Amino acid sequence: MMLSDCKKRLSFSCNSRLTMTEFRYFSLDEADQASGIVVVIDVLRAFTTAAYAFSGGAAKIMPVKNVEDAFRLQKQVPNSLIMGEVDGFQPPGFDYGNSPAEIKEANIKGKTIIQRSSAGTQGIINCKRADQILAASFVVARATVNYLRRQDNQIVTFLITGAFPGRDGDEDQACGEYIEALIRNERADPDIFTQRVWKSTVGQSFMSGKNKYLRQEDINLSVNADVFPFYLPIKKSHSSLVMTPELFS
Repeated sequence: MMLSDCKKRLSFSCNSRLTMTEFRYFSLDEADQASGIVVVIDVLRAFTTAAYAFSGGAAKIMPVKNVEDAFRLQKQVPNSLIMGEVDGFQPPGFDYGNSPAEIKEANIKGKTIIQRSSAGTQGIINCKRADQILAASFVVARATVNYLRRQDNQIVTFLITGAFPGRDGDEDQACGEYIEALIRNERADPDIFTQRVWKSTVGQSFMSGKNKYLRQEDINLSVNADVFPFYLPIKKSHSSLVMTPELFS
């Protein structure tokens, strides 16, 4: 399903504390309109990479808007590393790219990670009206659901960061729909949703050999649903945004 076909689609749940919750779907360029609890989704690859960074022992992740902000923040934050991309590729001077396969093997225990990406972190930075912000991808989907089910907020907005000119973002749309289906207590086979990653614009680009920055293992890791038991809230700390993994209790 294309984002243009279901953007701002509304549905309702009556089987949890999210009774009569309104679900919304916005694209990246609508981030400033997103309200309520905003679930910022980036399956390929920022928030899959972030989850693997935390599984490897990273202490926290600080999302930033651009390369200059990343280097400026690194000077202020001891023991920090930078990961991310510009137009898919690792910029000069960054310690790591935007690759879950790479970060999975990295020695980052106890490190603060500064993250810059072209989609996911832009969504976080531009969510000015959100009551809460969560980062999400398939690997943390069920943990995200467990948290959302216990909230009383009347609006949950899925920000589909992969949807922008030239890219349909259906890999992120599929993740949002999977999370919504689980909240609604529907029987949701994750394989039905993760298969859409391969059929998305970026997935097709990779399959055709045109996508030079995406590794096979990156996709393989990104389509594994419900791998980690933590969700990824983003909170403001002084003038910076900070993401940390939290277990639902």
